[in-house]
Amino acid sequence: MKFFVKEWSKGRARTGILQLPGCPNSIETPCLLLSTRKGLPHFLSPDLLSSLPSADSHLLQVSPLHFLEGLSTKTISNIGGLHQIVGLHEYGFAAVPRDSIICLPDSGATNKMGASFETPGGRFLITPVEYMKMNNSLRPNWWVSLPDEVPVWVTQKRNKASVDRTVRWLDECILSSQTDGAAFGAIVGGCDVEGRKCCAVEVVKRNVSGYWIGGFGLGEHIDERPALLNTITDILPEEKPRQTCGLGLPEEILQGVAAGIDIFDSTYTYNLTLGGFALTFPVDNTEVHVSDYQLIDIGSDLTKINLRAVVYRRDATPIVDGCGCYTCQNHTKAYINHLLNVHEMLAQILLEVHNTHHYLGFFCSIREAIKKGKFEEFHRKFIERRHNHHVEAAEIA
Repeated sequence: MKFFVKEWSKGRARTGILQLPGCPNSIETPCLLLSTRKGLPHFLSPDLLSSLPSADSHLLQVSPLHFLEGLSTKTISNIGGLHQIVGLHEYGFAAVPRDSIICLPDSGATNKMGASFETPGGRFLITPVEYMKMNNSLRPNWWVSLPDEVPVWVTQKRNKASVDRTVRWLDECILSSQTDGAAFGAIVGGCDVEGRKCCAVEVVKRNVSGYWIGGFGLGEHIDERPALLNTITDILPEEKPRQTCGLGLPEEILQGVAAGIDIFDSTYTYNLTLGGFALTFPVDNTEVHVSDYQLIDIGSDLTKINLRAVVYRRDATPIVDGCGCYTCQNHTKAYINHLLNVHEMLAQILLEVHNTHHYLGFFCSIREAIKKGKFEEFHRKFIERRHNHHVEAAEIA
C-alpha cells in the first residue's frame, strides 16, 4: 500500500492518493469506506457496485467477526481469501473488528486476554491471535489491530487499561500477522486527552502503515471530538493515512476532515436506507431553504427526506433533481414510497444506490474545496446552514 499527501488546506485538512495492490485506479482521500456484510454492501450486489462512481466506491470495510459463523478460516484460506470469495478482485478491503451494526464492542466483558463483542450469534471474546488468524485467511488489503474500545462513562482506571491493552494487542497482532496486508495501529483513550496522547505516542513507535482512531460514537458529545482528534493527529506522522470509525453524519465527517482524517469507516448510509430515508442535501453546499423541503414528514430535515411519508405517494419526481445515480435516473419518489409500504426489498436496493452515490459526491466536494483552499469556508457555511435550518424549522413548527 502506498499513500501520498497532495494538498493541504489552511488548517489540517488534506487530500491524498491511496494506491492498493490489485486495484487499477488510485483512490483520492478523504474517502468513504463502504460498510459491508461479509464483504458485500448490505443491499448492493456486485453488478450494482459498478453503477457507483469509480474509484470512489472501490474501498470496502469488512469485519472478520462476520465469519465467526459459516466458513472456517482454513476453508476461506484455501479458496484464496475474501477477494476470491466475493469476486471483487479490483476492490480494496479494510478489516476492522467493529462495524457499528452487528459487531459492537462490549467493554464490560473485555479482559486482559481479548476484546469482547456482541454479535447476532452471541457474545464472543476474541484474542489477538484468533483475530489475526481470521485476517490471515481473509487477506484484506489492510487490517486494523484489535482495540479495547470503551464508552465515555468508564472510570479513568478502566480507560487507562484500555490504552495499555490496545498497545499490547498491537504488538501481538504484528507478531501473528502472516498476510501481505498493511497494518493499521489502533488508537483509543476515550474522552481523556492525555490517554489519547499516550496511546498515539506508543502506536507511532510501532512499524505500521497507517492509523485507526477508534472509540468514537460511544457516548461522547460531538463538541468533544475536535480537541481529541487534533491531539492525536498532531502526533501522527504526515506521510501515513489516518482512518476513523464512529463519525458518520455530514457535520461529523467535516469535523474529521478538519482534523486531518483521510479514511472514514461509516454505517451512515446503511442506517438511512434501513429507515427509508434518502439523502437530499446539496453536496456542493449551495443555498437551500426550508420551504424546499416538506418538513411535515416525520424525520425529514435539511439533510434527508422520509420516503415512507404519505406526501410522496403521488410524487412523480426523482429523489434529487439532476442526480446521476441509477435510482434518480430511472425511478420516482412515488415508486420508492410504494415499495417501502409493501415491504419490497427493491426499496432498500434503490435507496442504497442513491444514498451511497450521494454521499460519495459529498466527499468529492470536500476534496475539491481542499484543493481550492476553501475547505474552512465550505465547513463553516455547511454548519451555519444546518444551524439556520433548525431555527427556521422551529419557527415553522
